[in-house]
Amino acid sequence: MQMIEHHTIPCSKGSSVDRLVLLGFAPARLLHAFSFADVLNEDTGAGYQRRFNSQHSQDFRRYIRQAGASTIPLTLNLRPQEPGWRVDDVQDGTARLVIEASAGKIMAQVDCQHRLGHLGDLDIMLPFMCYVGLSLNEEMEVFSTINSKAKGLSTSLLDFHDAHLAGDLAKDRPELFAALHLNNDPESPWCRQLDLGGDSTSGMARRASLRTMQKAIKRFLSATRILKTRSPDAVAQIVMAFWKAVAEVLPEQWNAPRKHILNKGVGVYAMMDVAADLYTEADDKARLDKGYFVNKLADFAHEVDWTTNGRLKGLGGEGGVREATAYIRDIRKRPHHLKVVSNG
Repeated sequence: MQMIEHHTIPCSKGSSVDRLVLLGFAPARLLHAFSFADVLNEDTGAGYQRRFNSQHSQDFRRYIRQAGASTIPLTLNLRPQEPGWRVDDVQDGTARLVIEASAGKIMAQVDCQHRLGHLGDLDIMLPFMCYVGLSLNEEMEVFSTINSKAKGLSTSLLDFHDAHLAGDLAKDRPELFAALHLNNDPESPWCRQLDLGGDSTSGMARRASLRTMQKAIKRFLSATRILKTRSPDAVAQIVMAFWKAVAEVLPEQWNAPRKHILNKGVGVYAMMDVAADLYTEADDKARLDKGYFVNKLADFAHEVDWTTNGRLKGLGGEGGVREATAYIRDIRKRPHHLKVVSNG
């Protein structure tokens, strides 16, 4: 039995605006064998795509096998650093994509991971458009542009892309800069706790999304106008000091996110509103640290009902955030009576 040394796919060669591309048709089995989805690994920071949804892919497999089914071209990218492929020009704008049979995953699935995911055993012919030699950042930019309005795509993943593509993240997106600082700094109680939209071994422990946190911090920036006097890096440190204080003052609520809303959705927004209040009230804004926030929070935070079945149950949206913030502020205004503690 003769062994196949290479696969040849006839293509049209042209450009998609300013980028070189190949247009062609190939069996799903073949495209699946030599391509991969570069899913973001939140533990290492490698990759950039959304986590794989097996059900979504199974749905497409069932659809594409039906009579009359069709699909728009799959979008791929031939990674320049991957060996085992070449493009041979033929004539009149045609070319041959030659892939060695021993080549590995040489094409990134820029926009087709769920369509190709469960088609590895099918010979159905599929159209494809393949970029030739995009860098990883260029590929990420194309993916982000294509999917920026896609239903179901994690907005936190798009924020992650923005962070990598920004020329000066601290200046361009200070709220995102501070949110990523919370997620990346080992000293932060949020370290690896924000959902970025990729895969992570700490997935079950994640509490809120990157998008939620950066939007909450944006509220803090707007309410305090802190960037008029402080640098984005100083802001990130103040925000982290606040959340370290929250975790210290309310350890039970912090460590049981399934039973409390403290570090979920509405709770995150409301607490950043409270952080803005505490910042504005500070007499010496140059000396804000965890100790300052601990002292302030210790006066009232324990009296807030943070449970998922309590006063804040079911709150959502902008209206829910306003109601939650008003509730916490009202508790702050109430007179607090000292408890007598016996020492023996």
